[in-house]
Amino acid sequence: MSTRTALITGVTGQDGAYLAQLLLDKGYVVHGVKRRSSSFNTARIDQLYVDPHESDTRFFLHYGDMTDSTNLIRLVQETKPDEIYNLAAQSHVQVSFETPEYTGNADALGTLRLLEAIRILGLDNAVRFYQASTSELYGKVQEVPQSETTSFYPRSPYAAAKLYAYWITVNYREAYGIHATNGILFNHEGPTRGETFVTRKITRGVAAINNDLQHTLFLGNLDAKRDWGHARDYVEGMWRIVQHDTAEDWVLATGETHSVREFVELAFAEVGRKINWQGEGVDEVGSDAKSGEALVKIDPRYFRPTEVDLLIGDPTKAREKLGWVHTTKFHELVKEMVQADLELVAREKWRKDRSA
Repeated sequence: MSTRTALITGVTGQDGAYLAQLLLDKGYVVHGVKRRSSSFNTARIDQLYVDPHESDTRFFLHYGDMTDSTNLIRLVQETKPDEIYNLAAQSHVQVSFETPEYTGNADALGTLRLLEAIRILGLDNAVRFYQASTSELYGKVQEVPQSETTSFYPRSPYAAAKLYAYWITVNYREAYGIHATNGILFNHEGPTRGETFVTRKITRGVAAINNDLQHTLFLGNLDAKRDWGHARDYVEGMWRIVQHDTAEDWVLATGETHSVREFVELAFAEVGRKINWQGEGVDEVGSDAKSGEALVKIDPRYFRPTEVDLLIGDPTKAREKLGWVHTTKFHELVKEMVQADLELVAREKWRKDRSA
């Protein structure tokens, strides 16, 4: 079997880094697309990089942007991928309310640009395309749990942009016969999740509080419920989706739901602190059960203009047809993230104390 080649947009993100590692382990040649930045933004993939002058190099990085059609066409033409994984996006829901036009340009039209690159280059039958869809498509949920047949009701500019990306992927599959698939992934996290996402914000805050570098963790809706899994499991699902003989759309989820409040409690429990909750609404406070110290407070700025209250996926189709199941339990995910941030914060504190 000849070596397969994959092109990953958004390779510097959490999912991109995990996916690149998975594909390299499977023997692929991997080309990753990253945006140009004046500061380094490759921390998640630095361990994968090998000087291209070395022999048997299988991981390559290219500058690119989902808003630049000619750039994307050139990258597809030059790398000649067997598989394209479109993971690039402005993926922060709250930020999408502040940058709706850019979110639509990158997340919606960016997907169209990649699909057009495949069509223009005549690669309809040569390339398999994976689109990173999202459980945010369900938004104001129409049924519980959510499956591949559940109606969508997006509740943010991010979700609306991803809705276009979902349907344009389906359209190009049906119109041009491209093996184009959507992976509707429910929330998947890990130690390399961006620090502005609520799960990482919590674990990072717990670690900072435990090292006396922070006093209070400020959050928004504590009662929002999500279906949380580990990104490491979910990129395996992405690969299985692309390998499937027929191009279809798939839900990847754990089938369990937990609130932000539960996540907070488990995270603090990892450092031996029990949280007691007092008050209601914006006045609610989470305090240390022993010391009475206020550790968690509500900041209304973190409320979404339109909230998504409950997401829980039904992964039956992926389990039965792909043989995919998540392997990391919710409490294991929280534990891994807290432990990683404890180590990270301890190193930062050591460097700070050393330079003082």
